[in-house]
Amino acid sequence: MSETFPARGYQAVTPSDNTVLNCRALYIGGTGNVVLQMPDREEVVTFHNVLAGTILPVSARRVMGATTATNIVALN
Repeated sequence: MSETFPARGYQAVTPSDNTVLNCRALYIGGTGNVVLQMPDREEVVTFHNVLAGTILPVSARRVMGATTATNIVALN
């Protein structure tokens, strides 16, 4: 069952191949590609052309350095 209550924590994200976030959703402030490492896996997935103002309801371990979207906020 997924949790639908509001985020209890949030932090600005600087895309990096090294920073571990372990967030449950991302707010995307500026349009672009969002490259994420999946939780508990090495697999990396790209969400192409994510529009500004989008909340991506996905868990992520890392927001990778290849991300071109801007003004990203991790929601926990």
